[in-house]
Amino acid sequence: MTLILMTEEEKTDSLLEVNGLSVSFSTDEGEVQALDTVDFEVKHGQTLGLVGESGCGKSVTALSVMRLLPRPIGKITGGSIHFGGKDLLKLTPNEMRQVRGNEIGMIFQEPMNALNPVRSIGDQISESFLLHQDITPKEAWQKSIEMLEEVGIPAPENRVFEFPHQLSGGMRQRIVIAIALACRPKLIIADEPTTALDVTVQSQILDLLQSLKEKLGSSVLLITHDLGVIAETCDEVCVMYAGRMVERAPVKELFASPMHAYTRGLLSSIPRLDGIPKTELSTIDGMVPSLSELNSGCRFAPRSGLEHSTEQIEKRAPFIEVNSGHWVEACPVCSTP
Repeated sequence: MTLILMTEEEKTDSLLEVNGLSVSFSTDEGEVQALDTVDFEVKHGQTLGLVGESGCGKSVTALSVMRLLPRPIGKITGGSIHFGGKDLLKLTPNEMRQVRGNEIGMIFQEPMNALNPVRSIGDQISESFLLHQDITPKEAWQKSIEMLEEVGIPAPENRVFEFPHQLSGGMRQRIVIAIALACRPKLIIADEPTTALDVTVQSQILDLLQSLKEKLGSSVLLITHDLGVIAETCDEVCVMYAGRMVERAPVKELFASPMHAYTRGLLSSIPRLDGIPKTELSTIDGMVPSLSELNSGCRFAPRSGLEHSTEQIEKRAPFIEVNSGHWVEACPVCSTP
């Protein structure tokens, strides 16, 4: 594999820009809003983390970028998604298929569900090459073997003939990574790539993803609920809650000086092993609200344990920059340091 080096200018330019992204779903209870004017960007060579509890909108954000929302119930109702100078929302389905899998690769959350159980591993990896490159099936098959070798699968010339149920969870995840990276994409979207894997395998998968990212010169949008993974792998992090961004900052600054009550709640719930006396593990009371029960103002108010006025619950606070590169939803109650 060729090591790709970028100039300093390329590292600072934005590869992906998401502005004002709003998504709604049609349900039996009516139209509900899953994303509410979400803004973020991923720079060349950067790893950006999206973190939050289940139901906060992380995976919906990824599916929106890939334009894979379930149709017709899911739809993008506002905003723009620019990738490499192209507005993805204005591309035709055929044009988007050329981007998806070729320029943007996605590592899905559940490898057993992402892989086709009745097709061999070699067939599934070869499909990416055949769709996006002008090569023969024989050449695609050989490239599939090479991809398996790159992601650390032993005896790849034999594994290409096997099926997903014959592999362990960690190996299936490596197969999904191989498919996502087959065409050397500029952006890798990893949707909780270590879910349901044991700790040692999680570490191997994260190390593999970081290694391949550096070799390809790609950017990564990493979706997780694990702040330990964020601290290890990301340059910048966006904290999501109930379909909104509540805080965005460089990783070191976020861990050192969290500004939003929800971010502080997430950080305080991490188990500590630094010799402090035994204490009960901190938790955030309640659950992420249902999409049909969202208020217009501070959505964390019901769980914060802090007293909010009626206006603060009914009127949305602006998303402001409090320090260089550190943004927070400026609820006067929840966003106090």
